[in-house]
Amino acid sequence: MSSVLRVSCTECGACCAAFRVSFHKSELAHGEVPGVPVHMAVHEVNNTMRMCGTDESVSRCVALVGEVGKQVSCSIYQNRPSPCREFGQLADVGIYEEACNRARSRHGLPPLPVESW
Repeated sequence: MSSVLRVSCTECGACCAAFRVSFHKSELAHGEVPGVPVHMAVHEVNNTMRMCGTDESVSRCVALVGEVGKQVSCSIYQNRPSPCREFGQLADVGIYEEACNRARSRHGLPPLPVESW
């Protein structure tokens, strides 16, 4: 019996240090409405915002805390934007996206099993 490597999307942080995160400005916090803190986002174009740090040559989301591949957390996890909520939704049941493995490889992490749809 072989063991299958299972990783929660909240463990490695590779995607948070690999991809641009763009989202609609309506996801920003305003007044008493929770959302992405305004100081953690920059205007991209029209109604689109981007998480600070995700468009740098060495990408790393400003909300990422810790060391990629070791121990990480998101400082705004409950208020993270929709791309972050949608990425890897099936990871908790062992189904990983190919994009996850691309991000992991950028950080020297081993690939996770990719289920075929």
